[in-house]
Amino acid sequence: MKAKTLTMISAATATAALSLGLGAGTATAATLQEIQDRGQVRIAIANEIPYGYMDLDGTAKGVGPDVAKHIMSELGIEKIEWVTTTFGSLIPGLQADRFDMVAAEMAVLPQRCQQVLFSEPDSSYGEGLLVAKGNPHDIHTYDAFADSDLKVAIMAGADQLEMMQALGVPDDRMVTISNNADAISTVSTGRADAYAATSLTVSELAAKSDSVEAAADFTDPVINGEPVRSWGAFTFAQGSEDFRDAVNEKLAEFKQTDEWEEILTQYGFSSTDAKESFTKTTEQLCAG
Repeated sequence: MKAKTLTMISAATATAALSLGLGAGTATAATLQEIQDRGQVRIAIANEIPYGYMDLDGTAKGVGPDVAKHIMSELGIEKIEWVTTTFGSLIPGLQADRFDMVAAEMAVLPQRCQQVLFSEPDSSYGEGLLVAKGNPHDIHTYDAFADSDLKVAIMAGADQLEMMQALGVPDDRMVTISNNADAISTVSTGRADAYAATSLTVSELAAKSDSVEAAADFTDPVINGEPVRSWGAFTFAQGSEDFRDAVNEKLAEFKQTDEWEEILTQYGFSSTDAKESFTKTTEQLCAG
């Protein structure tokens, strides 16, 4: 079955909009010409493997940064200033002009489209759960938290919040953490019974500790009758339409090459993930 995007309910959208800073003051966004004139672009990542992170040697890596480096070179922008921040600070940071672009493979969601601009999709990915070793509570779905007293951890600003709300998970069963690095201790110590994130993030976290694992036989959430799949894209401040359009042009060209798909596969994305990135446009995703 072809996976489809999540349709948000109005209550979830309102809550998420507040958490992501809707209504915050927006600084003047830099134009493409201004960025090219200064010869440097500021690109933010959320230090989340494999989407966008800083390696131990200080090199920006991940699907977002690797593709962004190619595109910036094509646009004649040779110098990149990488900014690492929490996921929940990415949109407010764009609005405050702390950086020009985000390369975190942020999922394109309707409420986010009201606040920032998205490129066309660069990736696609499904969901997963990080649980304690042995999965003592036998958790295999997001729905489990709506039908029990189990608690689930979610990263601040992540779209798993809207998924849980749409599935009817009460607020008191959701534990907010600031970044992925806290997920292992949150689950292993029992502060939460699982951590909800994309399948790729869960796999990366599970590989870091023997105290946790990815929930086996996980079933992607189904909301409004449709299986959930996310489409990740580059993100820009409102007012940066010309910069976004230029990135879109170069991204469309790059996605026709083997090099682009090799970037995805080297970070654990499947060939299905790569193909699915072509099945939705940003216009469709923003419309919900």
